[in-house]
Amino acid sequence: MAEPSIKDKAKAYLELCYQELDKSNLFQQRWLQVSNLIDETGSYKLLDFELEYGTKVAWRNSNKCIGRLFWRSMEVLDQRNLTTSDEVFEALFNHIEFATNKGNILSTITVFGSQKKIRIWNPQLLGFAGYLTEDGTVVGDSKNIDFTKKCIELGWEPKMGQFDVLPLVVKIGNDKPEVRVIPKHIVSLVEIEHPSIERFKDLNLQWYAVPIISNMTLEIGGIEFFAAPFNGWYMGTEIGARNLADEDRYNLLPTVAKLMGLDVRDKSSLWKDRALVELNQAVLYSFRKAGVKIIDHHSASKQFMQFMRQEAKEGRDVTADWSWIVPPTSASTTKVFHTEMKDIVVSPNYFYQNIPWD
Repeated sequence: MAEPSIKDKAKAYLELCYQELDKSNLFQQRWLQVSNLIDETGSYKLLDFELEYGTKVAWRNSNKCIGRLFWRSMEVLDQRNLTTSDEVFEALFNHIEFATNKGNILSTITVFGSQKKIRIWNPQLLGFAGYLTEDGTVVGDSKNIDFTKKCIELGWEPKMGQFDVLPLVVKIGNDKPEVRVIPKHIVSLVEIEHPSIERFKDLNLQWYAVPIISNMTLEIGGIEFFAAPFNGWYMGTEIGARNLADEDRYNLLPTVAKLMGLDVRDKSSLWKDRALVELNQAVLYSFRKAGVKIIDHHSASKQFMQFMRQEAKEGRDVTADWSWIVPPTSASTTKVFHTEMKDIVVSPNYFYQNIPWD
C-alpha cells in the first residue's frame, strides 16, 4: 500500500482539526489555500492553532503512552522562527526550566522549524552519562554509553560519576554538531531514599525530575518536525522498575536485595520481586518528599481506563501498544492488563528517529 502523500495527510489532519475545534465553516477556504501551496511549493506552513492542536492530538495518538488522559493540557512553545544554535540552546534550557516548574511538572512541547533540519542528538534533554571502563565494567547509565562517547569527542569533559548530567548536543543542517553544558540551576535532581530502610541513603542514588523525550519526529498533516522535545511527568516504575532496575541499565536489584538482607542465590525466595517493590517505593517516596510530581502505576492505569472511556464518548477508537501500557510491576493487578488494545499507528504522531551520529 502506497504511503499517503503530503496532500493526503494535510487534508486528513486539517479536516479533523477544524471539525474538532468547531471551525468546519472555515475548512474549505483553508484547504484551498493549503492545496495550492503544496502544488506550488511542495509544502505549506501550519497556522499557530493548527500546530498547537496537532501536538496535542499526536499525544492523544501515542500508542506507548499511558498518561494520555491529560492530552489537552499540553503547553506548546512554538519556536519555529529560531534559526541559530544559540537560540535553539536557549530555548531548550527554557524548556527544562519551564517544564520542571519547581517540581509541579508541566506537560510541555517545544517545536522548532521543519526547514532548518534541526536535530537534537540527546535521547532525552536530561540524561546521565555512561562510561565503559577498561576492565569492561560500566559506570553510570549503560543506555548512554555511545552518546557519552560522542559528547566526549565533541569536547565535553567526562566526570566518571554514576550520575553525571550529560550536555546537550544540537546539529543544524550541514553545520557541525555543537555541545553545551546544561546550567546546574535548571536541573532538578531527586535524591532517592526509603521511608523505612535507613541504609538506602548510603547507595547515593538520584534521578532527574523530568523525562523530556528529544529523539522523536513530530508529524502533523504531512509536515515533519525533527526537533520537538516533549515531556509529561514520571510514572514511578519508569525509574524504579526500569531505569534503576534493568540489568542493562543501573542493575540495582542485587544491591538493594543485599541491603535488605535477602539471599540472592535462592530465586524461589523472590528476592528480585521484594527488592523491586522497595526500590519503587523509594522512588515514589523520594519524589513526593522533594515536591516533584510523579504518579504510581496503579493510579496511571486507572487514568488510562478513564481516557479510553472519554475517547469512546467522543466516538474515537484508542490505539495502544499493550506491552508499553501495562506497567512492568504488578501488571495483573491493574485494569490495563485485562484490556484488549489495537496497536495501529495513526497521524498526527511522534516517530522514533534513526541514531543521528550514524
